[in-house]
Amino acid sequence: MPLEVVTFGCRLNAYESELIKKSAAEAGLNNSIIFNSCAVTSEAERQLKQAIRKARRANPDANIIVTGCAAQIDPQKYASMPEVNGVIGNEEKTCSSSYLALNTEPILVNDIMSVKETALQLIDGFEDRARVFLQVQNGCNHRCTFCSIPFGRGNSRSVPIGEIVNQSRILVENGYKEIVLTGVDITDYGLDLPGTPKLGEMVKRLLTLVPDLPRLRLSSIDVAEIDESLLDLIANEERLMPHLHLSLQAGDDMILKRMKRRHSRTQIIDFCHKVRELRDDVVFGADIIAGFPTETDEMFANTENIIHEAGLTYLHVFPYSERADTPAARMPQVAKPVRKKRAKILRELGEKMVAKHYAGQVGKTLEVIVENNNFARARDFSLVKINADIACGELLKIQVTSATDKHLIGDPIYNKRS
Repeated sequence: MPLEVVTFGCRLNAYESELIKKSAAEAGLNNSIIFNSCAVTSEAERQLKQAIRKARRANPDANIIVTGCAAQIDPQKYASMPEVNGVIGNEEKTCSSSYLALNTEPILVNDIMSVKETALQLIDGFEDRARVFLQVQNGCNHRCTFCSIPFGRGNSRSVPIGEIVNQSRILVENGYKEIVLTGVDITDYGLDLPGTPKLGEMVKRLLTLVPDLPRLRLSSIDVAEIDESLLDLIANEERLMPHLHLSLQAGDDMILKRMKRRHSRTQIIDFCHKVRELRDDVVFGADIIAGFPTETDEMFANTENIIHEAGLTYLHVFPYSERADTPAARMPQVAKPVRKKRAKILRELGEKMVAKHYAGQVGKTLEVIVENNNFARARDFSLVKINADIACGELLKIQVTSATDKHLIGDPIYNKRS
């Protein structure tokens, strides 16, 4: 069988999976399945183990390797699985030498906290993707009480601006029309670099030095770290997409404090209102945890209400999941059925918010980038079904003719960006 990489979790993992494919191929790896894991919830790890066992049943002679955050945090857990042949840490997974070393060392995981730099590794592009992710930062300096990711990723490390610009130029030359800047905490960008440039400064230089890049999108941001230069870009730079995904987590101040988040519910609401004043076409998404320890009905209602008060559209909701050795796991827990019920309420509300947004787009002209099967993404991340066969990666304008609860429907006006 050929080499296969199975990706769990975030956009950063999706980016790194491309590097894993490249590195493993350079090492001559074949008849292998590499699982690039996520450790954000216990459910993610349960699904990972299930996928590993299924892969072994289907491929009894394959070489199965586990890497990513789950492998970094607890390598012995996965090395002890009879289905697994080797475990590689997050720092080692993008080096071809790591896959060669597995012949003699079945566990190759270093101390992630000892890693001080994040060097950008060059890739030509992504398989089967219209948009391309670009890592600009890794790790996290903060210690939210529910999160184990810093122990999988280490402390915050930024990619120098020059490397980001060079990689962006290569991607644009290879035909990519939208780049998504990704990392673990990209709004912490630059604190470890000479001169401590802010995220906004980096984005401004990138857009200035790569003038042929039509669209730039940000992944999840933290409102506690937004700098004025980024706000200026949001207001005045058309190539920066009007879609901001917030690391919200909750809408109740006491829960936010117990999570050890650095923003309040008022800050979130004020930020959304301020950005809308700067740019009226902006659409917000948010990560939300339902049923965090000690969350009462009243506290949950505050989270439910902030979706309306801040005007959030795209919601990424999941029930709270205990992570071993985190402070939140030692707090009084909300019953699991209650967590699931609250997550269901928020997801259904999110579906209504998306449907409401889509209904308001009918009749408008939108610029979209085409993905697979004639689906496309608008600048505000709306999903659009195009009534025509258009090549993946094309940038064009469409007229929205109707909407469903799940996506917009539109006709192309022309097939090339003017």
